[in-house]
Amino acid sequence: MLSVANLLGSFLSRSSGGSTAKIGSFQWVHTSYHKPGLLLEMAQSVIPPLTFNTHKGLAGRIAVIGGSKEYTGAPYFAAISALKVGADLSHVFCTEGASPVIKSYSPELIVHPILESKFAVHETSEWLEKMHAVVLGPGLGTDPVICLDIAKNILEEVKKKNLPLVVDADGVFLLTEYPDIIKSYGKAILTPNVVEFERLFQKVMGEKPKPEEPVLAVKVLSRALGNVTIVKKGHNDIISDGENVLVCCSEGSPRRCGGQGDLLSGAMGTFSYWAHKAIERGTDNALLSLYGPNLCAAYAACLLTKDHHLKHCLNRLVLDHFGWNKCNM
Repeated sequence: MLSVANLLGSFLSRSSGGSTAKIGSFQWVHTSYHKPGLLLEMAQSVIPPLTFNTHKGLAGRIAVIGGSKEYTGAPYFAAISALKVGADLSHVFCTEGASPVIKSYSPELIVHPILESKFAVHETSEWLEKMHAVVLGPGLGTDPVICLDIAKNILEEVKKKNLPLVVDADGVFLLTEYPDIIKSYGKAILTPNVVEFERLFQKVMGEKPKPEEPVLAVKVLSRALGNVTIVKKGHNDIISDGENVLVCCSEGSPRRCGGQGDLLSGAMGTFSYWAHKAIERGTDNALLSLYGPNLCAAYAACLLTKDHHLKHCLNRLVLDHFGWNKCNM
């Protein structure tokens, strides 16, 4: 099975000429201003090598906050994709009704059925001490107690612990209700789809985004939220931290089946931890230094996920090709 490093590297030959996409009134070459190969090298630069000097957990312990009676597939896909990309351990914090179902999907996931407990925030916070990154939202549901109270308080705990955070799906719904809680949190990446983005934009800006200027809209919303990183998912994934913009134009599947965003958010959680770790230990990759860990993680996850959705529509088939990443580059 190919490593993630090799999978990303396989794009170099296919993208060396640079693909173009029309986005609003601008013409973008694959992504913003740089040859595709350089951006791929940026993504590859954060992938930790496989060595005998590490132990279980060092490649990433990822927490997925989500999973309800109605939605058990979403947290599974997010958590298992985090593992498939290369994290060592993946935890799911869900409701009691969702727990046995999620456990039955895979024995590789560590499942905590605590979101309905009156001690949910405290118990989750204690576990967060051991986590490296958090994905909040897949399968969370919109129950006012769990989503708008418990998950909101868990998000505050994530911020206190300064953990990389990916907010997806019902987590974006939470932010639409309370946008101030994410403002200026520099380790956050939001991953709204087109509809979720429009709702969040209207809540924050007081008007709908202009459809003819999608890149500008993402940049404007990011700035309004204190330069948090936003990934507006679509045919072209638009990524911005309010200053820089990357656009992933890799061709994905035109079929939009459920769970694709969950695979993306899980992969992004792992890449987010790796990218922040790479910055902490020092990097000689110029683009990683320029764009920072959030844009790098978002771009890498978008590129990896889109390529395999081009080949496969069912998420379980996509997962089969994510592979184990830690082969030496």
